[in-house]
Amino acid sequence: MGIADTALGAAEAELNDWLAAGFHGEMDYMASHGTKRSRPAELVPGTASVITARMNYSPEAVPMEDVLADGRRAAISRYALGRDYHKLLRARLQKLAERIGAEIGPFGHRVFTDSAPVLEVPLAEKSGLGWRGKHTLLIHREAGSTFFLGELYTDLPLPSDAPQEEHCGSCRACLDLCPTQAIVAPYTVDARRCISYLTIELKDAIPEELRPLIGNRVYGCDDCQLACPWNRFARRTVETDFSVRHGLDSASLVELFAWTEDDFKTRLAGSAIFRIGHERWLRNLAVALGNAPTSPEVIAALAARRDHPSELVREHVAWAQARHRA
Repeated sequence: MGIADTALGAAEAELNDWLAAGFHGEMDYMASHGTKRSRPAELVPGTASVITARMNYSPEAVPMEDVLADGRRAAISRYALGRDYHKLLRARLQKLAERIGAEIGPFGHRVFTDSAPVLEVPLAEKSGLGWRGKHTLLIHREAGSTFFLGELYTDLPLPSDAPQEEHCGSCRACLDLCPTQAIVAPYTVDARRCISYLTIELKDAIPEELRPLIGNRVYGCDDCQLACPWNRFARRTVETDFSVRHGLDSASLVELFAWTEDDFKTRLAGSAIFRIGHERWLRNLAVALGNAPTSPEVIAALAARRDHPSELVREHVAWAQARHRA
């Protein structure tokens, strides 16, 4: 945990430049709140200080490197293998607010976990929880970058913690190893090329020229974190909520593609994956199957979805079938 003041002028300027370049793609919500994202007191009037928190999420799981090396398996970002983190982290921060209130009496506050227009990384950076890496994620020398962030906005004039030094130096491993070259410059990500954006945020068809580069990544992408040498120090989570569910750390593409909508809703209820819905889940899997080694099982799985009611799914299935015919 750490404490930050609310002066985010430099981060606001960077955000405005990023939006002006169109790097946010279809994430219109990034621009729709004006300056509330970079000026905490406009989002929550009276905010004087922000208490920030991080929580490790990396579970005991089949190593992502092993999954990426096997084109028959589905690579799912490690943060999404267990239950959705939003409720847990928000509940912890709310409990903290209640404990503060029990000590000092009522005070103005509001809790956030990736749930409102908040500049999470700049606030965490100001509060000493780490530094912003060249991939734009927060990094800590003793914890890498595999953690969630949350915030408690308060009207308390708390003393701020000192920021950490940045320790990326001349390293550019994350830039060089990004599958789609989405990190277009140090500290700048073009979301329109980012696999996390393409598989989670994008609602329409995935651009054809990027599909082969996605490989077997069906929800999110951890490659920039895998490349980062500081993640040698990433810590395993002790939270059972973040433990692997339904074998998602090494499930086969064919197996997941066979899930009905009811299967999807039942097995992924309470998961971060649930919010993309079954249609986009199938879209992502169809792309991964198009990139998978050709086999009778893959061909049959695609054929079974050839006449799916969704035009989005049909189009990606047809693309995958054409890849195997070629």
